[in-house]
Amino acid sequence: MNREPTMSIGALAAAAGVSVETVRYYQRRGLLARPDRRYGTIRRYTAADRERLLFVRRAQRLGFTLDEIAQLLALDAVRDRAEARALAAARRDDIDARVADLLAMRRALDALIEHCSHGRASEPCPIIDAFRHAPPPAAD
Repeated sequence: MNREPTMSIGALAAAAGVSVETVRYYQRRGLLARPDRRYGTIRRYTAADRERLLFVRRAQRLGFTLDEIAQLLALDAVRDRAEARALAAARRDDIDARVADLLAMRRALDALIEHCSHGRASEPCPIIDAFRHAPPPAAD
C-alpha cells in the first residue's frame, strides 16, 4: 500500500502561492491532473502534483503562456530538448522585443519630461499636449 504523504487542494494551492480556483483552472486546462476521490473522500494531491504546479508557476514568471507551458510539459514527456530550446528561444526573442519597446517608450517620456521642465507655467503642458495631438495608437 502506497503511504506517500498527500495534501488537500487547499494545501496544494498554498504550497504554490495560488488560489484553489487557480488549481482548478489549471486542471481544466490539462496542466494538472485531477486525482480520483478514493472511496468518496476529498481528492488528495502528492508531492509530484505540487512540483508540477510549481513548474507551471515558474514558467509563467519567465513569461511563458499556459499554452506554451502545456507544450513544455508535453516535450518533457518525450525528452524533446531541441523543441523545448526553440520554444524558450522564441520566448526570449519576444521578451527582447518587449524590452526594446519599453526602452523606446522611456526615451519618448524622457523627451517629454525634459521639454516640460523648460516651459513656462502659462503654456500648455507638453506632456498632456502630446497626448491630445498625437495620432491614435496603431491597432494590435
